[in-house]
Amino acid sequence: MPAMTNIVVVGAGVAGIQAALDIAGHGVHVDLVEREPSIGGHMAQLDKTFPTNDCSMCILSPKMVDVSRHPDITIHTCAEVERVEGEAGNFRVTIKKHPRYIDPVACTGCGDCIQICPVEVYNRFDAGVGVRKAIYKPHAQAVPDIVVKDLEHCIECGLCYDICGPNAILKKEEEVTETIDAAGIVLTTGYEVFDARKKTPFNYLRLPDVITSLELERMINAGGPTGGKVKRLSDGREPRSIVFIQCVGSRDMTIGCPSCSCVCCMQALKNAILIREKNKEIDVTICYMDIRAYGKGYEEYFERAKSLGVRFLRGMPAEVLADARESGMVLQVEDSETGEVSILHPDLVVLSVGIRPSEAGPALAEKLGVACEENGFIRPVNDAVDTVTTLRPGIFVAGTATAPRDIPDSVASGQAAAMRAWIDAIRAGE
Repeated sequence: MPAMTNIVVVGAGVAGIQAALDIAGHGVHVDLVEREPSIGGHMAQLDKTFPTNDCSMCILSPKMVDVSRHPDITIHTCAEVERVEGEAGNFRVTIKKHPRYIDPVACTGCGDCIQICPVEVYNRFDAGVGVRKAIYKPHAQAVPDIVVKDLEHCIECGLCYDICGPNAILKKEEEVTETIDAAGIVLTTGYEVFDARKKTPFNYLRLPDVITSLELERMINAGGPTGGKVKRLSDGREPRSIVFIQCVGSRDMTIGCPSCSCVCCMQALKNAILIREKNKEIDVTICYMDIRAYGKGYEEYFERAKSLGVRFLRGMPAEVLADARESGMVLQVEDSETGEVSILHPDLVVLSVGIRPSEAGPALAEKLGVACEENGFIRPVNDAVDTVTTLRPGIFVAGTATAPRDIPDSVASGQAAAMRAWIDAIRAGE
């Protein structure tokens, strides 16, 4: 395929999906490269979106299906960009495809192999709250709708081979490389959440009922491991009181994370509202430095949380400790507005972890000769004027690859990068 009629989008979260759809909608072919077994990114893990509390997958899933059905979009999952050669209008992109050990044509996604597999391991999609099998689909609405075999944990018991009617499960498969000609490249490599273990005073993973905001998202999600019920991991019972601790991995010079992560305040508000709406008997407190409700309808959302009885305590606890007298925990917070010191005894502590650059982002940027900020986010030409053009002509960047963003801003960023890449592709063909 001539380079002028093709653009490579790297990363298939909501920004990458939107960019691919917009480019393909203008008659330019898109190769969408995603390192995970399914497209969708972090948005697929969420239950609701703020400030409307719309179902996240009700928004995302139709876009995922549109991508899979679009004649001008080719999806490459379990794939990574290995190198990029050439210049704007005439790039040669080499991608490495990791084995699924599944015949993608024969597999129907029926799930019989998943049901019979005896091996259960840590489920990264459920943030570790649930488990998955050694042969699995990331989630029920995965695109493409085919399974993947985790060879690291597979014990080769043979049950999946026996039950698979189409004989789609492969015993051997090698990595393959493919070279794609492209007029332009759009980077939407996304983000990772801060590793809460680095804030040792909060005792994440040491105290079982100290969890992250992403783990809470998977609990609240009706399709998640707990069926939408918020539970203590220590004993499985519903908590009577929950404390959110904000800015864990954000606005913190002691751990090298000075910037705001943009979404943490609103995510905490959303989950606090959902918890209180389901059960008004649960006491919910949010410990914060500042509530940053900056978007359309966000301040009203903040007021809605207060009207539902969510307590806002302006102060940050120094540490979270086990309560020797009860089965819960204890933390001390000084209200910076009144000077009053509160002793809280929550059953569940939720750490609102910040957004960090995806591990793949800086590594890929180095391969492509694209500059990064000191914090690891990819640097655009100008944060105020041009947020999607990189210092290398023909390569554009969007979504949370450049900075923390919420879903609407990520979608808008993906659209902007798509149009810039499309214009460049048209010019290359003239």
